[in-house]
Amino acid sequence: MTAIFKTLTDVRNVMVALPGAHADAITGAEARNGQLTKPPGALGRLEDLAIWYAGWRGTDRPAITSPQIIVFAGNHGVAARGVSAFPPEVTEQMVLNFQHGGAAINQLARTFGAKMDVHALSLDTPTDDFTQGPAMSEQALCAALQTGWDAVDVDADLLVTGEMGIGNTTSAAALGHALFGGVASDWTGAGTGVAGAALDAKTKVVADGVALHGAAGDGLALLGALGGRELAAMAGAILRARTLRIPVILDGFICTAAAACLEKAHPGALDHTVAGHQSDEQAHARMLQALGKAPLLQLGLRLGEASGGALAIGVLQGAVACHSGMATFAEAGVSDA
Repeated sequence: MTAIFKTLTDVRNVMVALPGAHADAITGAEARNGQLTKPPGALGRLEDLAIWYAGWRGTDRPAITSPQIIVFAGNHGVAARGVSAFPPEVTEQMVLNFQHGGAAINQLARTFGAKMDVHALSLDTPTDDFTQGPAMSEQALCAALQTGWDAVDVDADLLVTGEMGIGNTTSAAALGHALFGGVASDWTGAGTGVAGAALDAKTKVVADGVALHGAAGDGLALLGALGGRELAAMAGAILRARTLRIPVILDGFICTAAAACLEKAHPGALDHTVAGHQSDEQAHARMLQALGKAPLLQLGLRLGEASGGALAIGVLQGAVACHSGMATFAEAGVSDA
């Protein structure tokens, strides 16, 4: 596919023309919801989810038949600073595990009937250490955004993006700090299991990176300065989904950090997304609150690889199935008086 993102100006031009939800479909879905064989509001948040989904799919009686999960993998130069309990070689090993069907996300994708794709981005060439300079050049950032954009199946009706990349909780923490303020310790957590002096060192890396790049510009510029290829690819996929009106379930802390860069670059860019879960990474709740996204699940997960988002597919499938499959009072011959 021909690259459409040659500069960040190209990305920003796409963002100013993002489509919205279909107002008529929302109105129709709200009307149908009010006629279903249940007391008003009895299905709680499931009702709101079904109406939200209907609006993006352009029908008052939608179905979820073709969900897609995409896992992106990348390596980080900042990992050389000891911010992870595992070496960068684990990224490639896990990519092979995904490809062979042996990871948690493979099992969840099968469980919820989702097509799963895996994209490894230049694993032999880690991003640069963001404490010394930008993690990615504008060209590298645009290439990663393009990879994500191209990875979306235009026939999908739901998207979940996930990641694998040793060191990427450090990038996510730095993005959280740069985008939303506070201090580095507000955003820096255990990741793969660092604690004590190692966690203190990781926190300093985050602080140093934000001190160097905090004024880099909007969310897209910060994504290039502090992010990673897999984060940029997730952002590109989420953006592509918006142009196709494909609803998106956000995964955990790292996915949410990537998505937050879009929102900061263009407010409203995440209107087609819901938060699949609140992870056990300590700053995820803070980031979701800043974005105004209430999680569907809270199960103490901190695995990444789209696992929490994949579980939330089932919640959304349930919401849509009830909305579209339940009988109305008139259809069931039941009085609603």
